[in-house]
Amino acid sequence: MTNFIWHTDPSHAWLEVTRKHLKVLGIENKVSEYSYQFGDRIYLEEDCDAPLFFKAADSAGFTVNSLAIPEMHTDTESEVRSYESYSND
Repeated sequence: MTNFIWHTDPSHAWLEVTRKHLKVLGIENKVSEYSYQFGDRIYLEEDCDAPLFFKAADSAGFTVNSLAIPEMHTDTESEVRSYESYSND
């Protein structure tokens, strides 16, 4: 598919993908409001939405190794938390 990034802070993490990824995988209506969006970038929360993405990618025949995805960590609150909650409008 493409390169992804984990955004992490001391208490949570989000997987950065594009809106197009969600549409290609047919999960744009399944992502929760606990994920965030900024422009065309979607930040899938780690507990439900990122696993949903990995499962959909696997079912579509795409190999995404979650352990090989680079991480952008901050020791303070992540900027991702300031983004708008995800919506598929």
